[in-house]
Amino acid sequence: MEGVNETKTALVTGANKGIGFAIARGLGELGYTVAVGARDDVRRDEAVGTLRAAGVDAFGLALDVTSDESVAAAAATVERTAGRLDVLVNNAGIGGRTDGGAQDPTTLDLDVVRTVLDTNVFGVVRVTNAMLPLLRRAESPRIVNMSSDMGSLTRQTGPVLAAYAPSKSMLNSITAQYARSLADTNILVNAGCPGYVATEFTGFNGVRTPGQGAAIAIRLATLPDDGPCGGFFNDEGVVPW
Repeated sequence: MEGVNETKTALVTGANKGIGFAIARGLGELGYTVAVGARDDVRRDEAVGTLRAAGVDAFGLALDVTSDESVAAAAATVERTAGRLDVLVNNAGIGGRTDGGAQDPTTLDLDVVRTVLDTNVFGVVRVTNAMLPLLRRAESPRIVNMSSDMGSLTRQTGPVLAAYAPSKSMLNSITAQYARSLADTNILVNAGCPGYVATEFTGFNGVRTPGQGAAIAIRLATLPDDGPCGGFFNDEGVVPW
């Protein structure tokens, strides 16, 4: 008899490397069919090949979260391929340029802010809204937005990055707004913090592995139907706003 997860489909954005790849692998190991969303054709194909070699049912999905056209085409592909979407993990994110005081608030380059927001916030909205009709068809749909405790106004961790950190604060707020709007549905939406992970994103300086960073996303993607909605979590529990 087939397991209940074997026909479920998960889309992970920015899944060709780092935490996104680890999330894709983890969900694949749980029996999900995984759509590997990524801009770079070569890296996406390599990631899919690696996942398939590990026994994961994966397919590549050309996806640039900053492009309305790309996102719409990706949604059409998921619909054609799977007919619905059970899990959406909005993982794609950028740190933004930091040279020349570009992210010091006193010398802030507003073009850098716009670029970071376009991926880290507007990209999440683009993808989420394009995939919502497919998520609504699922039995227990889950949306996970990968955030950072650098966006916590309470903790104010990490270096001064006045484009990146506020982008995660806004992502957290958008997550809460989605949760309120979707409160009368079966869609659970939450934000997750992976911690300081050693990836290309951090110059491989982090203290956690991509697999450890992916754990919170996998947990939030597989919440029971009575699980939390509209929260911000890491492996230890609730992260303060």
